[in-house]
Amino acid sequence: MRVASLAALLAAAAFAQDHEVRHVQGNVYMFASTLGNVTIQIGKDPGHDGVLLVDTGAPQLRETLLDEIRKLSDAPVRFMINTSADADHIGSNAVFLKPPRTYQLQAEVALFAQDNVLQRESRDGSGVPSDAWPTLTYLDGKSIIFNGEAVQMIAEKAAHTDGDSIVLFRGSNVISAGDIFLTTGYPVIDLARGGSIQGEIRALNHILDLSVPRSMQEGGTMVIPGHGRLCDESEVTDYRDMLTIIRDRVQDLLRKGKSLDEVKAARLSRDYDGRYSTPSWTGDMLVEAIYKSLGAAK
Repeated sequence: MRVASLAALLAAAAFAQDHEVRHVQGNVYMFASTLGNVTIQIGKDPGHDGVLLVDTGAPQLRETLLDEIRKLSDAPVRFMINTSADADHIGSNAVFLKPPRTYQLQAEVALFAQDNVLQRESRDGSGVPSDAWPTLTYLDGKSIIFNGEAVQMIAEKAAHTDGDSIVLFRGSNVISAGDIFLTTGYPVIDLARGGSIQGEIRALNHILDLSVPRSMQEGGTMVIPGHGRLCDESEVTDYRDMLTIIRDRVQDLLRKGKSLDEVKAARLSRDYDGRYSTPSWTGDMLVEAIYKSLGAAK
């Protein structure tokens, strides 16, 4: 029992050390870790200043995230936005919704998400406690002004899942993309939770539509991925192109009547696997998800 407890403490310490916080631009900061990214917006808006979070990270990082937020601002967290119902994006929801007095001076916090996030989390067997559910939902989107800038929540339906959102900080010129965009691997097309390849590519194109580069597709609008490093339009373009090429290859063989086994045997993602394939979501898994997604759309 003591050995297990020590192992858990050592693991938590390793997670806590493997993170960084960087100023992106404007009011926006990025809490980055190997377990995923959290977007932090702070600012001075007399009478309304506070902290806004896009996603709340993995459960293992709760204390670390809380401590880093306090280093940036002593104002309370007033708004949160979940980009999906993924466990590594909602891990500290309950902490901020009903926080200890040590970290929060105000109990009234709004947690926004696309309506399918609440529908999924509130089902029996979801494993998500009710004190971590969104308190406000939207179908297509929601806009607020906070910390002196417009914040737009935009639903990206049937992308990674059926409850995805991106968040645009208009004044800071930053987009928080959730798991629609990653630099650490292929996007997970979660068919069981309403994801689709066409919706995923459509969402990436929307991010590009909203992005304005400074020059040569670089600089300008910065994009915070769900996992991985801070990016600009050029890197999102490369990611969109990669996914479109693999989709088109699968679609071509599907139209020729090839079976799933034949499509997988063709190794259609092989020229990208070295960069994006991971043990938890391989190129083979992506190709299978694309094949089933396109087949279901017929």
